[in-house]
Amino acid sequence: MEAIAQSMYYGWSKDFLEAGKKRLADHTTRQATSYEVKALPRRGAAAERGVGRGDTGNRLLKKARST
Repeated sequence: MEAIAQSMYYGWSKDFLEAGKKRLADHTTRQATSYEVKALPRRGAAAERGVGRGDTGNRLLKKARST
């Protein structure tokens, strides 16, 4: 395994964090389209169904373990 100088590591780390800060600072918001707004309830319902299925699966696994 090759080692890198500690100063090089910290330089890369600083560059990475600075680039992230710059990207976040340049982030602009946009207006949602009417389609996206209308789709939100459907996406929420789909997410709830997914959570429900996962919860059911977890309960079945716990039940199977206990027997």
